[in-house]
Amino acid sequence: MRTEERRRRFTDDVARQKLKTDQFRFDGVLRVVGAVAMVAGVAGVFVAYNISLTKDDMRDLGSLQTLALGFLAVTVVGAALYLAAAVTRVLRLWLLRQLVEQQAQADQIAAALRDRG
Repeated sequence: MRTEERRRRFTDDVARQKLKTDQFRFDGVLRVVGAVAMVAGVAGVFVAYNISLTKDDMRDLGSLQTLALGFLAVTVVGAALYLAAAVTRVLRLWLLRQLVEQQAQADQIAAALRDRG
């Protein structure tokens, strides 16, 4: 069975069962915010590192290290947001697929029991 045909059949099954399939309204926003935070964090760490190469005073180096650590935290939070939004979308689709398959299996069992009895 071709992929397009399976996809069409899946969307038809979902539409037939009248399941709510729209995504959470902040999924796309969280992915964009996460990606922007990752890029900004990496750029900030790189800039702080380049500035620290020109400094001789240890107090300036300490404050730049703190700034770089803050940007690193922004990068990690951005990656977590992006990953959470992406995994949520995949898990939502997987759960919907499981629901459709279980309903089809229950319908087959009910039909077999009706035919048998």
